[in-house]
Amino acid sequence: MNCKFLDFVQNFIGKKVAVAVSGGVDSVCLLHWCHDAGLDIVALHVNHGLRAAAEIETEYVKKMCDALGVPCQIFYWNGDKNMPGLESAARDARYKFMTDFCKQNNIDALFIAHQADDQIETFLMNLGRGSGLFGLAAMRRESMREGVRIVRPLLDVKRDELRDWCDTHNIKYFVDEMNSDPHYTRVKIRQNRYLLSDKLGISDARILLAIQNLGHLRDKIEHDVTDLVDSVVQDSRAIFSDIFLFDLGRDVRLKFIGTVIQVIGGDKYPPRLNSLTNALYKLQTDCKFTLGHCTLRRLGNKILVVPEGAKTTFRKKRHEKSKNK
Repeated sequence: MNCKFLDFVQNFIGKKVAVAVSGGVDSVCLLHWCHDAGLDIVALHVNHGLRAAAEIETEYVKKMCDALGVPCQIFYWNGDKNMPGLESAARDARYKFMTDFCKQNNIDALFIAHQADDQIETFLMNLGRGSGLFGLAAMRRESMREGVRIVRPLLDVKRDELRDWCDTHNIKYFVDEMNSDPHYTRVKIRQNRYLLSDKLGISDARILLAIQNLGHLRDKIEHDVTDLVDSVVQDSRAIFSDIFLFDLGRDVRLKFIGTVIQVIGGDKYPPRLNSLTNALYKLQTDCKFTLGHCTLRRLGNKILVVPEGAKTTFRKKRHEKSKNK
């Protein structure tokens, strides 16, 4: 068992933990490691009905959990299998099943089996998209979703180590054929990532170190942005000066305006980076437009954000802080 994993999960001894188990090597190894580490776990498996082997994998997960003495909860997704954005819809449904279960059963954390190679691939995919700091910082070790603590304890562990452990211990797992389909960007990166190390000397360890450093910076910026947003949002509206906004560094500025829009508009996520970049360009002069279920307006040196459809008058807030005047 990986020492970094074992050290990390000591914080969860005595707590109730759910483990997402698909039947693939990463989640199968995670389940066994959590069991061997003495954690109080329950396995959660979602059958999306998208592949011929789905029911076979479900039965295997049940039998594996029975052999380990681990409780197992199976969910079946009956969503439209021909809808646009099927992969995203299936992922959202999977998380909804699991987070609802965790809330209903007072589970302290939901363990997800994303590992170091997933982290590197996410970084490179976001790099290819031209993402900013928050995309390049990739996946968080811990986050919240639907009020549930999501934990990724394998982010320091390589895929080969997980596979070797399962093979050495004769533990069966399933291989998703989509993981070798080069039509997917992630698979293309997976199949060609060796070139970074072999041709350029950029090792996986160096990439992971860069992601870690970016993650520390992301956390600091988010803490600062939370304070900034709290200082301007009141009664479902925000008003601040152009100097207040444009004196912020670019990454802070993007995160700030995105968070303000998310808070006031009520969406689960802020608008995409290119939409926020375009919004900041518009806000350099007098304008009025909608984004993320909000209306944004600039008049003179004042900027206003309100829910879409609300009045965009610049009434002065009684407790507006002096730095925003």
